[in-house]
Amino acid sequence: MADAGDTAAEAAANRDLWTQANHEYGDDHADWAWAADDITWGIFNVPEQQLGVLGDVRGLDVVELGCGTAYFSAWLARRGARPAGVDLTAAQLATARRCQERSGVFFPLIEADAGDVPLPSGSFDLAVSECGASLWCDPARWVPEAARLLRAGGRLVFHTTSVLAAVCCPEPPGPARRELLRSQREARRLVTAEGGTEFHPGYGEWITILRASGFATDDLREIYAPPDATDHPYYQLATAEWARQWPVEEIWVAHLEQ
Repeated sequence: MADAGDTAAEAAANRDLWTQANHEYGDDHADWAWAADDITWGIFNVPEQQLGVLGDVRGLDVVELGCGTAYFSAWLARRGARPAGVDLTAAQLATARRCQERSGVFFPLIEADAGDVPLPSGSFDLAVSECGASLWCDPARWVPEAARLLRAGGRLVFHTTSVLAAVCCPEPPGPARRELLRSQREARRLVTAEGGTEFHPGYGEWITILRASGFATDDLREIYAPPDATDHPYYQLATAEWARQWPVEEIWVAHLEQ
C-alpha cells in the first residue's frame, strides 16, 4: 500500500485530470448523460436491463463513490432510490449541481475522497461506483470505506475497466492492442498519459480485498461491446472491434456479510 504522501499526490493528480476533463467535455455531455432514459454500463452502453446487476433500487439509500457529474445517481433517483454522490473533484460536482437545477432532480453531493467519506457508518443499503473510485482510488482504501458506509447485508456494485485491457494498452487511455504490452503487476497501479493514476487489481487481489472488508462476492460480469457497437467518440480504451472479442470492462457484485 502507498504511504500517505503517495496517496495525497495521486489524489491531487487525479483531481487535476478530471478538472481538465470536465472543462473539455462541458455541461453538454453531462446534460446528455443526465437525460438518458435507461441505466447503461460502460463505454458501449450495455443496458442494465440486460445485465440485471442492480436489482430493484426503489426506497434504497445509495452512495455513489466517485460520482463525477453524478448522472448515475440521477438515474437511480429517477427509479426511486435516495442517492448521495461523493467525488473528489469540485469542478465535476459543480457541473452536477447545474444539471440538478436544469433537471429538477436533487440529491446530496459531497466533495470528499472515496477512501475517507464524511458520512456516518451504516447509512446505506447500496454502494455503487461506475469507473469512479473503482478505477481512480486505491481499492485498499475505498473498499473498506464502502463497507463502513453500508448497513449489514448491504450490497456493493462496481464497474471498472478490465485488467486485460490495461495490460494491452500501449499507454493509457488506449486503445488496447492484440498483444500483452505490460505485466499484470505493473497494471496494478498505472500512471496515465495525463498524469493520473488508475488501479487495476487482478481477480485474485479483488477477491482478497473484498473478503478482508467483510464482503462476499456474488457475481462478476465481463462486459463486451454489443454486435452493433461503434467506437466511442471520447473514451479510447478500446475499439468496438477489440471489445467484441475480449472483455473491456467488468462489473463486480458483492454483499456485506452480517
